[in-house]
Amino acid sequence: MGNRWTPAVLVTLLVLFQAQLWLGRGSIPAVHEMQRHLDEQLAKNKAAQAVNDQLAAEVKDLQEGLELVEEKARGELGMVKPNEMFVQITQ
Repeated sequence: MGNRWTPAVLVTLLVLFQAQLWLGRGSIPAVHEMQRHLDEQLAKNKAAQAVNDQLAAEVKDLQEGLELVEEKARGELGMVKPNEMFVQITQ
């Protein structure tokens, strides 16, 4: 009598494990979706890191030298040194 139930129990366990593999919390589709989200986040992090590196370099330049400060003042604020004439040519 025990031999008749063994295949049924094994098949039931197999079905349960397969259902968990395809439909459960750690299923194959869920893992692929999480991997896609991870890849997207890594790409965003890489872009943000590039911006951060650029800003850090700019801050370092501002702290160490006056050339960048003068360049920004001339370009953004229209600074002109004493005895200097500003000429703008339009085309």
